[in-house]
Amino acid sequence: MHFIVITGGVISGIGKGTITSSLGYILKERDFKVTIVKIDPYLNYDAGTMNPYQHGEVFVLGDGGEVDLDLGNYERFLDRDLASENNITTGKIYKKVIERERKGDYLGSTVQIIPHITDEIKRHIRRVGENSNADIVLVEVGGVVGDIESMPFLEALRQLKLEEDGKVFFIHVTYVPMLHSLGEPKTKPTQHSVRELRSIGIQPDAIVARSEISLDDEVKRKIALFTQVDEKAVIGVPDVSDIFTMPIYLNDSTLPSYILEKVSLPNRNNSLNKWKAIVNNIVNPKENVEIAVVGKYVDLKDSYISHEHAFMHVTGKTGIGVKIRWVNSETEMDNYEKLRGVNGILIPGGFGARGIEGKIKAIKYARENKIPVLGICLGFQLEVVEFARNVLHLEGANSTEFNPDTKFPVIDLLPEQMGIKEMGGTMRLGDKKVIIKKGTKTFNLYQKEEILERHRHRYEVNPKFIKDFEDSGLKFSATDEEGIRMEILELDKHPFFMGSQFHAEFRSRPERPSVLHGALVEASLQYKKISEKN
Repeated sequence: MHFIVITGGVISGIGKGTITSSLGYILKERDFKVTIVKIDPYLNYDAGTMNPYQHGEVFVLGDGGEVDLDLGNYERFLDRDLASENNITTGKIYKKVIERERKGDYLGSTVQIIPHITDEIKRHIRRVGENSNADIVLVEVGGVVGDIESMPFLEALRQLKLEEDGKVFFIHVTYVPMLHSLGEPKTKPTQHSVRELRSIGIQPDAIVARSEISLDDEVKRKIALFTQVDEKAVIGVPDVSDIFTMPIYLNDSTLPSYILEKVSLPNRNNSLNKWKAIVNNIVNPKENVEIAVVGKYVDLKDSYISHEHAFMHVTGKTGIGVKIRWVNSETEMDNYEKLRGVNGILIPGGFGARGIEGKIKAIKYARENKIPVLGICLGFQLEVVEFARNVLHLEGANSTEFNPDTKFPVIDLLPEQMGIKEMGGTMRLGDKKVIIKKGTKTFNLYQKEEILERHRHRYEVNPKFIKDFEDSGLKFSATDEEGIRMEILELDKHPFFMGSQFHAEFRSRPERPSVLHGALVEASLQYKKISEKN
């Protein structure tokens, strides 16, 4: 087993996750078994309780793990499911060590950062690789070198390199700022960042220098000289228009071959032709549609990054480009001006009452004006609420999540959930089977009776109201295995009005886009063409 460790310097948010995902894809295409570990040095046990404005989207894995959004990128690029153990946090490591100490596993020793915490980190990383039978484990260290939170992880990785002689390769991703007043890139921040890394005993084997522009050979020579890195291993990576271009860019660089040479693995080059075809459609779409995403976290686009990627996957397959119009459901839905002219509407998931009335307005606008609309998770539930209020005329209909005293609780906890006191105990998380009814629009889309989809929700459609909905044209075309929980809805006499209780975006992949996102894009294109004729 070999290890490639990716650390970051200078500033956060410079694309370590994209570079890690891209390397994973490149190595997979060169016939290696690859897995990826993301280290998040925060004390939280996982990302489940984090506000999207602080940390971006919470991604859900098949086993129900709530993790950092980078795990979503890893799954999409590797085209394989990962597990909760692929995300390491400080909380997970300390909890494990304390549990072992309480059981007496340390035989009375004083439990310390070194060796007990660092040993547990190494044990965890190796276990992930062994469980997936990996040839190569990529390890991305969150944050920036110098952060106090990441010090135990970097120390563990320093030890790992000593223990796995010749099998560990360190890549340091830095930022080279451009001073436009002087017209030149500045390498000093990179030099300082590498010096910080070396001060804790880690010498990087390669530098990936992110920048606004391509770095010339003179700049790369200067970085190599001052960081004691082979000039061939200094890779300049300028800003790219989309993350799907990155695997092609890195594959054409010297980095993958240099890594394989240094860790003594065979170099089986691959031209990435399948990926290039996908990227060509993304960069040069044949058609274009505009879809409004109506949510309360739109000021931080990472909050809905899986939806963005799902749309790009659809573009990669169909050649239909998607321009997203971000609409704040809390502040921009006093009227319908922000929705005028769009070809389709997506109502994403979320928790809490803020912004739900704006989402309901958007659903009403789409239903009445025959605009294609897709609701995901909370969006699915609010489609039910909107229909109850404005078609069934159940005044004040709501979810008991937002109004426990509503007269018409069309969204509610199921009876078996009522006695559970812990909030997490009522959550439905991870991959669950969905059974599709034949003879529905949904079956026509999926062409199968059973699918597996990711869930992250607590409340359900109230069974007491289902007959009233279906008698009025709102059909539930898919359920769970027991037929108790409603999973997909569709509306009669509407070109495309659908919703899913599950998060269709979480299982979308570049070569296998989300069926529902694809259907929304296709319906939006048809709506656009009809609108242009009229």
